[in-house]
Amino acid sequence: MKYLAAYLLLTIGGNAAPSAKDITALLATVGIEAESDRIETLIAQLAGKDINELIAEGTSKLASVPSGGAAAAAAPAAGAAAAETKAEEKKEEAKEESDDDMGFGLFD
Repeated sequence: MKYLAAYLLLTIGGNAAPSAKDITALLATVGIEAESDRIETLIAQLAGKDINELIAEGTSKLASVPSGGAAAAAAPAAGAAAAETKAEEKKEEAKEESDDDMGFGLFD
């Protein structure tokens, strides 16, 4: 995914056909070590294709994927679990803050 994202960023930036060297250099700027075989595979599969057409084709395929009630039923349950997790984190944070200063502050 990171290789495709780098390829798309370079394409949006004006490089119509990014090379493996371009992708590797972009990923290196954010500290990611690139695997040359994966980059070469990506470039081979995208060679001679228009990115905008590929995105449009993918979007039309996603439109045919059903996204019915199962996802809607799962969403409230996930929301409740997230709310419980946030409440627990707030309680833990309050405890940690009081323990960190050990009864005195830096500027007291």
